Amino acid sequence: MEGGHGGADKTAFTECFRRSIASPFIMRLALSAGIGGLLFGYDTGVISGALLYIREDFQEVDKKTWLQENIVSMAVAAAIIGAALGGWMTDKLGRKKSILIADVLFIVGAVVMAVAPAPWVIILGRIFVGLGVGMASMNAPLYISEASPAKIRGALVCINGFLITGGQFLSYLINLAFTKTSWTWRGMLGVAAVPAFVQFILMCFLPESPRWLYREGKEDEARQILEKVYLPGEIDDEMSAMQESVRAEKEMEASMGNSFREKFKRALSTPAIRRGLYAGIAVQVIQQFVGINTVMYYSPTIVQFAGIASNSTALALSLITSGLNVVGTIISMLLIDRFGRRKLMLVSLIGIIVCLVILSGTFFQAAKHAPGISNVDTLSFGGNSSCSAYTKASDFASWNCMTCLKVQCAYCANGDNEFLPGACLASDKAIRATCRGQHRVWFSEGCPSRIGVLAILILGLYILAYAPGMGTVPWVLNSEIYPLRFRGAGGGIAAVANWAANLIVSQSFLSMIEALGASGTFLLFAGFSLVGLVVMYILVPETKGLQFEEVEELLTKGFRPFPFDRKIKNENGNSVSKLVSALTV
Repeated sequence: MEGGHGGADKTAFTECFRRSIASPFIMRLALSAGIGGLLFGYDTGVISGALLYIREDFQEVDKKTWLQENIVSMAVAAAIIGAALGGWMTDKLGRKKSILIADVLFIVGAVVMAVAPAPWVIILGRIFVGLGVGMASMNAPLYISEASPAKIRGALVCINGFLITGGQFLSYLINLAFTKTSWTWRGMLGVAAVPAFVQFILMCFLPESPRWLYREGKEDEARQILEKVYLPGEIDDEMSAMQESVRAEKEMEASMGNSFREKFKRALSTPAIRRGLYAGIAVQVIQQFVGINTVMYYSPTIVQFAGIASNSTALALSLITSGLNVVGTIISMLLIDRFGRRKLMLVSLIGIIVCLVILSGTFFQAAKHAPGISNVDTLSFGGNSSCSAYTKASDFASWNCMTCLKVQCAYCANGDNEFLPGACLASDKAIRATCRGQHRVWFSEGCPSRIGVLAILILGLYILAYAPGMGTVPWVLNSEIYPLRFRGAGGGIAAVANWAANLIVSQSFLSMIEALGASGTFLLFAGFSLVGLVVMYILVPETKGLQFEEVEELLTKGFRPFPFDRKIKNENGNSVSKLVSALTV
């Protein structure tokens, strides 16, 4: 990308609107490619609601936490491979063909999941979808960036980011709509094929990236595309910029080799690139270890942890958190060029830590004051329906709802009042039907709680703290912190680190809930966030308003935040800064 792209400010959005009116082709191009971002957001968000109904249809999924985690995280694991393949494919085949291939994977994955007769087939479909997500996560913004006028490039690329959060919000709306049908999770997962098919058709009528065409020696085709999106006086300048960029890339490949290993070794031996990678990878990993994707992938389940048992109610409430994520993304667009990347991320992390600590305390109080177990009520369902661990326990009189859930049983709330002692029963579909047949509420994830609404409010504040800073800024930072000749490789390495961290968190979340409880798990995420705050303060410089050459110069000298930027005098009056050197190597 000539000059890369950064965040968009108010002027860029105004110019974007003006040019879109004059040349609708620009917006058609951005929105068509941006459907990849919509699919990215939809397929990562839809599983949170679908999982509730998959568990109801497949008892082995309901009983096996690792199976639930695999259904969620296989898409993330495949996205790592998709991102790596996408990087190679987009250079070999072109940006347009790579997007079309991603669409085919989306469609195949959606159809496979919609007709899945068993959990392993759902996992297979999630792998296809994950490969598409990995490709779309890098190809869609790259295509938009390379085919956009330089003056409005940031604004148009922001459309892709907005559509990612919009896709997550749409997934919750679709989830809620399908709760009223007999298809439930099959419809939720299968409907993703529709936007993928629409994008496939639209992209067939759009051109290839002009930069890729120029690199392949198709200069006349590249110019024809530029004539559709650039003003007449800008075309020659853009052609010259592409010529210089391609020349520099080819010279670099000739001098240092074209293999990934050679590029990586050269990158690590260059201080500016090495420090840029430290910062870029750090913000991407921290973004995941604050626990955001546990909220996006499992938010209805988390709402149930707070004591909301109804699937449809849990989905409706989780829709609010997804909507707040969209609002936070818009706020980020407005603030990022005013307050800066570093400040926005640091403030965001402080807010995240506060929310996670309060959320942990809320879940702790909810578990502590969970309603008790009525022995009479439990036995009234029959001996075969009672939880075997409860009937065999010597201290059964001290049990409450949370104790019952921890041994993989379920709680049938008191019919007169949910907060009075209820029954501890085996977690079985037939017994669940019996409980609900008596107009009682069945709890299998959380317990009735008077403060459950408070947990949901704090969850909303957590999203508002996350989205404007840690939600969008790491991607912007990674687009501008590397020297131009390493921007693609550096951004790719950081993206793989992001997906790998995402996989670790999403694969282990439910297991952590079982081992530590909701309270302990969110407190652990608060601890990770605190460590991330320190790491970010030390490693990540401010890049707002700096030219790319200035960013490279800053990283070459070494970034030193307060108080490490002060000179320390030794006994002989010579300046020493061993601590600073250690922190900035």
